[in-house]
Amino acid sequence: MDKNPSPAPEPSARSETSSRDDKLHWILRCGWKGLCPCCGKGKMFASWLKLNTKCDVCGLDYRFAAPDDGPAFFSQCIVAFPLLFVVVWLEVAHHPPFWVHLIFSVPLMMAGCILPLRPIKGWLVASQYVNKAQEAGTEGLWAKLHAREEENSRNEG
Repeated sequence: MDKNPSPAPEPSARSETSSRDDKLHWILRCGWKGLCPCCGKGKMFASWLKLNTKCDVCGLDYRFAAPDDGPAFFSQCIVAFPLLFVVVWLEVAHHPPFWVHLIFSVPLMMAGCILPLRPIKGWLVASQYVNKAQEAGTEGLWAKLHAREEENSRNEG
């Protein structure tokens, strides 16, 4: 059985789409499933959080993607902070023994923060591609920075 029942729109058709809902649907579909944001068919991830170098279907180079610590930030905002309030409420209201927090609160917090990292990273990468996100006005700075890194690596080597 085909895992993708609806065919992915062609990149040209998707780029002509001006509807925000269509963009959002495409970003969520590709990002959360870990599919290439260009063709919607290739795999975005080589492992749990490591991006492929390029799409094996359409050849999209993933070097544009820079989600950095965004997935961790969103994961903490969505899961860790609300769960922290629940844990504090549980402690204040019911005073459970320490082992209750050790057995339930800590694993819930860890699983709740780690499991959504991949879909959130996919969502951020797809958002960057669809919205053609770049750091405005920093091209020269980035070029200088990368030139220094290359020079340092040559001097060390």
